[in-house]
Amino acid sequence: MPATELTFFIIIIMTFLELVYMKIQNKYLVEGLVFLSYVLFAMAWVGGAASMNQIMLSMEVDSLASASFISGSVTIAKIVGTFLAAWVSIKFGIKYAFFIAGLLIAIGLLTPFAPNYELLLISRFLMGLGGALMIVYFNPIVMHWFAPHERATINGFNAVAFNVGTAVILWSMTDINAISGSWQISLILFSLASLVLAFIWLFVKFDAPAANKDNVVAVEEHYSYSDGIKDKFNWVYAFTYSGLLAFYICLFTFFPKAGISQSKWVIGFGIIGTLAGILYSKKIPQRIPVIRWSGLIMIVTIYGLSFSQSATLQTLSAIVLGFFIFFPITALVSIPHELPKMTGQRITIVFSLFYSISYLCSTVILWLFGKMVDMNGGDYSYSLMLITLLSSTFFIGSFFLPETAKAKEQLCAATYQKT
Repeated sequence: MPATELTFFIIIIMTFLELVYMKIQNKYLVEGLVFLSYVLFAMAWVGGAASMNQIMLSMEVDSLASASFISGSVTIAKIVGTFLAAWVSIKFGIKYAFFIAGLLIAIGLLTPFAPNYELLLISRFLMGLGGALMIVYFNPIVMHWFAPHERATINGFNAVAFNVGTAVILWSMTDINAISGSWQISLILFSLASLVLAFIWLFVKFDAPAANKDNVVAVEEHYSYSDGIKDKFNWVYAFTYSGLLAFYICLFTFFPKAGISQSKWVIGFGIIGTLAGILYSKKIPQRIPVIRWSGLIMIVTIYGLSFSQSATLQTLSAIVLGFFIFFPITALVSIPHELPKMTGQRITIVFSLFYSISYLCSTVILWLFGKMVDMNGGDYSYSLMLITLLSSTFFIGSFFLPETAKAKEQLCAATYQKT
């Protein structure tokens, strides 16, 4: 083992041993663990997808249907995982639910070792399940550790975590493989790092709800799956995001096959857009205007990316699109945090339904996209028009979402008074 790798390994072990004798109570360290855990999930996830050709060749599997089934099983894992996330958190508590998510992500360790297609399928499914659980738990963790005026910033950083991991792989996977020696070792290192972070997470201290001056602990209002399904907000919220999510998945699944190769520009400028969105949402309390106008720009730039005959205009559309897809995400994910009487249990169910409904809708949309391509003899024109139209849910949904600016100001004022 080279000296630099040995030094890095020793530092990790020493840090872990120090944590055995202490509890992690610094909220920024907690956020660092959450952020890095999801970055590593993205790296392992996208790294596995990027290495799928080598994986399938090593198993002597050359069926495109088999490769497609892996992608389909992952989508199912996301739908099932996000829907069950609230139940897991109620059963085990947020701390141990997040730990379970970390362990499932680390099962990606089996991917480069998988001796057959079935084990590969299981490892990818369980890894996707872990990622689906983890993304839901961002929100109750942020709500537990951060004051209302800090949440928009932290939500924004969490929103960019997957993009950071994806960008590392898209731009640097070849270099990482050259340093590690092979794609197998790279994937193993990603999974081992996820496993280390999962165990470090066990040392995060979650305090019980604080008592008031009369020594009475406030009891959170009960909010069940049934309540969530009856809540109109959850359906509007998921509808708003579903068309955009379908386009985003389609961008990496079908656009390259349609001869449109500008996806990496969307990812790169998506990171810039997220950072700009964090700064904007921190200064401007209104959430709906940035969602609405960004949604309108998305429709125009998706059309430009999909139908322009100029490669330069397509690239420019991808750059602007990447920025404006992620610019309003901080505002979007902050809305539930700013609703009146929001609790940890309720926000877990809200985001559980938000992601599961969105992924379910996007799965149907992607099926329709592929079906229309088949029906039109491989012509992508009608399917691209379909995804352009359906991406408008982000713009349309903004007319039905609540504006939380006043509620946010009142919540922040109440927090300052208590402190």
